[in-house]
Amino acid sequence: MTDPNERQLAEDRPAADDIEARRALRQLDRERLTSLQLDRLRRLLAVVLPANRFHSERLAGLPAPRSLDELASWPLMTKQDLIGDSGEFASNLTWPIESYVRFHRTSGTRGRPLVVLDTTEDWDWWCDGWQHVLDVVAPKRGCRALLAFSFGPFIGFWSAFDAATRRGMLVAPAGGMSTAARVELIRSFRAEVLFCTPTYAEHLADQAERDGIDPASTDVRAIIVAGEPGGSLPEVRTRIERRWNARVVDHAGASEVGPWGIPDPEGRGLLVNEAEFIAEFLLPGSESQAEPNEAAELVLTSLGRSGSPVIRYRTGDLVRPRRDSAHRDGFVLLEGGVLGRVDDMLIVRGVNVFPSSIETIIRSFPEVGEYRLIAFRKGAMDAVRIELEQDRDVIEPVARAIELRLGLKAEVASVPSGALPRSDGKSKRFVDRRRSGEGETV
Repeated sequence: MTDPNERQLAEDRPAADDIEARRALRQLDRERLTSLQLDRLRRLLAVVLPANRFHSERLAGLPAPRSLDELASWPLMTKQDLIGDSGEFASNLTWPIESYVRFHRTSGTRGRPLVVLDTTEDWDWWCDGWQHVLDVVAPKRGCRALLAFSFGPFIGFWSAFDAATRRGMLVAPAGGMSTAARVELIRSFRAEVLFCTPTYAEHLADQAERDGIDPASTDVRAIIVAGEPGGSLPEVRTRIERRWNARVVDHAGASEVGPWGIPDPEGRGLLVNEAEFIAEFLLPGSESQAEPNEAAELVLTSLGRSGSPVIRYRTGDLVRPRRDSAHRDGFVLLEGGVLGRVDDMLIVRGVNVFPSSIETIIRSFPEVGEYRLIAFRKGAMDAVRIELEQDRDVIEPVARAIELRLGLKAEVASVPSGALPRSDGKSKRFVDRRRSGEGETV
């Protein structure tokens, strides 16, 4: 460590096996939680501003905050700010390159990939954040976990792997394996906890059934998912749980931000880990604060990652924060988890439509396997086409359900089984052709 304040930032976090300390953090009243956040923000700034040129220039002339309300007047930052005009790494590095030990790169699905680095201390922070997720599963020492993802430079479940080993779990990496080989390893290894995306949990179940294995007969009793909205959508979660006879636990994070989203024990969505992040909520496409309980863009400030800190970072995630008398204390609840991306929101005949809302309806039809949603321009308006893989003709029922529940008339079509892409990473179900110049022909 390079600074006494950085050492204190690490000492603030509970040990991996201290479940009670983390539970107490999640239940703090709002006044105490706000006080904790303000104190940690001040100490983070004391570490970062003298050494981090990116943030010292952004925040030049601003006094140390006396309250969190003052953050609303500070400049926002975006992924493009981190990428900058050129450079090999993200722009917000605090220390010389030789201080960093972890290299990760964003997936590049929404533009140019971004390389993010972490120090040893920051990687510990990542792993400590994951302990909140593992608390929901409450694994015993020696519990067997399998991680079904590629183990490439994308952050994926890398920090989950290290967090699980620190928890005393027996962890099997399944990178570089075919889906069939992963199913066999789940069976032979007798994995009790499975880490993957919601889409891939379904794909693994499909493969198991093709191989004559009932997913529900395996030892898997918990599936920790991330990377897609599905883990907090009741229809998607229930579908996966029934197929595997296992509990689905959602999580959210990002390479440039950290592990910010932890599961709500009651299954209503995600909680923001407000012991490690300050959360703000803006109207989509605006810098104005959103009203409580309405759809908003999530803005985050990390409080424990001094090597690559983000301060008022626009995540681009669309969420619905729950703030009322019943949820005043404790970490803020994002009802339904991440609803989608702000850029993905469709306005069809004046109606705001989120891809996750369409997925919720589609997943209520068990006859549908994979699907794809294509957005395009029809004249001056947004329009959508939905492609379904199905084992019975549900085209008309799906179209009616979408129109009834969302007020959206969408073209729904059938495609051959296996025609749509699968991935062990983020699914590519939403194809946005509105900016590509493509019109009605899709």
